[in-house]
Amino acid sequence: MEMKTIYFAGGCFWCMVKPFDSFDGIESVKSGYMGGHIENPTYEQVKTGTTDHLEVVEIIYDDAVFSFDKLLEIFFAQIDPTDAGGQYMDRGTQYRTAVFYTDETQKMKTVNYIESIQDRFDKPIVTEIRPAEVFYLAEDEHQDFYKRNPERYKQEQIDRENYIKTQKNLS
Repeated sequence: MEMKTIYFAGGCFWCMVKPFDSFDGIESVKSGYMGGHIENPTYEQVKTGTTDHLEVVEIIYDDAVFSFDKLLEIFFAQIDPTDAGGQYMDRGTQYRTAVFYTDETQKMKTVNYIESIQDRFDKPIVTEIRPAEVFYLAEDEHQDFYKRNPERYKQEQIDRENYIKTQKNLS
């Protein structure tokens, strides 16, 4: 087993767990916070946007079974990497997108992946590529949100789709 860890900030962490959670080779997906200036932040603090933390998911995976390249594909399919102000209806610095890498291979693969998809977008990709920092596990109620709150999760997905449709109609 080649267990590795990657951290993805893709907007609201509630929406970022399920896409990764059901594959062989993915050991765990946990919601948390990374990148801010205070220790042990709470959700109430992070959601204000004043702590500089991003909502992230920690993914522990077996690189021999589930490739980092596949993780990147899944991650970038979930986000709008050109939006520096948040993701979809979730606005604020805590909802920015980022890849927090844990080794140089992840960093280089992320750089190369972004370069390979840039021409699909009308605007520059602004997803940050940063070294991993201290990961603060989110409170229990934020773990496995889609499993524990299926109706609210479903509504979040509907709201996200409606937001995307609305934005496309505005352009």
